[in-house]
Amino acid sequence: MPGEEAEDLLRTLAPQVLGVVARRFRDFDAAEDAVQEALLAAARFWPSDGVPGNPRGWLIQTAVHRLTDRLRSEQARRRREEASANEPPPADVTDTDDTLVLLFLCCHPALTPASAIALTLRAVGGLTTAEIAGAFLVPEATMAQRISRAKARIKASDVPFRLPADGEREARLRSVLHVLYLVFNEGYTSSAGGRLHRTELSGEAIRLARLLHGMLPADGEVTGLLALMLLTDARRPARTGPSGELVPLAEQDRAKWDRAQIREGVALVTEALARGDAGEYRLQAAIAAAHDIAPRVEDTDWHQILRTYRLLERMTDNPVVSLNRAIATAMVHGPAAGLALLATLDDRLAGHYRLDAARAHLLELAGDVTAAVRHYDAAAARTANTPEQRYLMTRAARLRKSFSGTGPAAVQVPGGDLRGSRS
Repeated sequence: MPGEEAEDLLRTLAPQVLGVVARRFRDFDAAEDAVQEALLAAARFWPSDGVPGNPRGWLIQTAVHRLTDRLRSEQARRRREEASANEPPPADVTDTDDTLVLLFLCCHPALTPASAIALTLRAVGGLTTAEIAGAFLVPEATMAQRISRAKARIKASDVPFRLPADGEREARLRSVLHVLYLVFNEGYTSSAGGRLHRTELSGEAIRLARLLHGMLPADGEVTGLLALMLLTDARRPARTGPSGELVPLAEQDRAKWDRAQIREGVALVTEALARGDAGEYRLQAAIAAAHDIAPRVEDTDWHQILRTYRLLERMTDNPVVSLNRAIATAMVHGPAAGLALLATLDDRLAGHYRLDAARAHLLELAGDVTAAVRHYDAAAARTANTPEQRYLMTRAARLRKSFSGTGPAAVQVPGGDLRGSRS
């Protein structure tokens, strides 16, 4: 198995293995250490020995052995070791997926929302501490301490490893949805690195959202989040070119979009919107559906998208939603109107590359090529994702080379979500 495929397999299996080991030993912190050791052992042995027939069981067995050895060396944990020894052997639980239980555990009410999100991205999403630190714009050491404190709080709470009861569940559900949303976004457009997509993350987020929807089929926001993921992910096959380069929405071959996912997503969001007041994920799914059902980019219903962004902005007060509303405003009322709205976000999105990228697009539409190039360059310098960076640099280079003074080149305006514009 090639190295990248093995890495993807380990990322997919890691949260499932952690769920099993944490449930058996009831010590989240120690279980995560043991699973990390098992993953390192797999990375060391599998390339030469081959991937075992039951890789999940292999990882569980290895992690259990490591943790059992550690427990044996610590007299204070003798009671816990004896209790775990009475449980069925790991082979009896290898087909049990405790990832959803682990997800709710990471969103324990004893944690702050920021700590819950960070811990879940680490334990369930498979992101490194450095990647999470980059998403939160804090030093890696600070994030490592935050995650360690979160694990310690969960351990001290002595919460049982099970799905929360109805009363507890509502308190944790909002954090769970937000975490799944962030994991999906990290998979759909990586915050850093040479790949535009990390399908092991977006695929896991969709899988968990399906599990959550199966558990709570009447919850409109759970349904809306699943719809949003499916409608967004449906465009992924057309989102990169032969060399992995980013292809913006207006240039994508819509024949490559996953029509089955679009049909499922549209049906889900239609069902969710029929249940009463719309929440943020239902509204975002409605925007994604408006993009996906348009046969051509020029058929996009920007008036409907703009109306939905206005509702979403009032609901969330999220500055990136306001940025996307500015783009939609430009599509309906012209670039000057969109640029005026972007000017109100300079303080709230200072230094964010998506503000520079959006401003560059609208300046290009308005014919101010010099300013557009300046903001394309600024956006390229501020993003850590290589395909996005190359796309922005290519836009700037094309304007420098081909602009004749007679009008702007064709601008590509991607679709949107809470993290920012997404093609």
